[in-house]
Amino acid sequence: QGQLAESGGGLVQPGESLRLSCPASARLLRAYDMAWYRQAQGKQREFVAGINTVGRTNYAGSLKDRFTISRDNANYTVYLQINSLKPEDAAVYFCDYGCSVTKCRPIGYWGQGTQVTVSS
Repeated sequence: QGQLAESGGGLVQPGESLRLSCPASARLLRAYDMAWYRQAQGKQREFVAGINTVGRTNYAGSLKDRFTISRDNANYTVYLQINSLKPEDAAVYFCDYGCSVTKCRPIGYWGQGTQVTVSS
């Protein structure tokens, strides 16, 4: 019922940008923080960015310089803008409810994710 459906990924060249989308449930978006995660091939899923119900954002490590998380409460969608993409950003990107910080267990409504591939 609350399963999410991430979109917006694709094959891009280094230095290009993408905006990932995460349409959410209106009810759940009002109630919960949201976060983006990514999982590169052969690695564990990791926290990328989070946004709480009042719009406060949090980012992993040095990603703040190139990643921007936002939420559109009118359209019930959470976005992840990624600029200056690097090969190491290649991963499947997921969104989920429940967290806006790193050390937190999300609810588990993430979908299939959206693949980001960075290659020249």
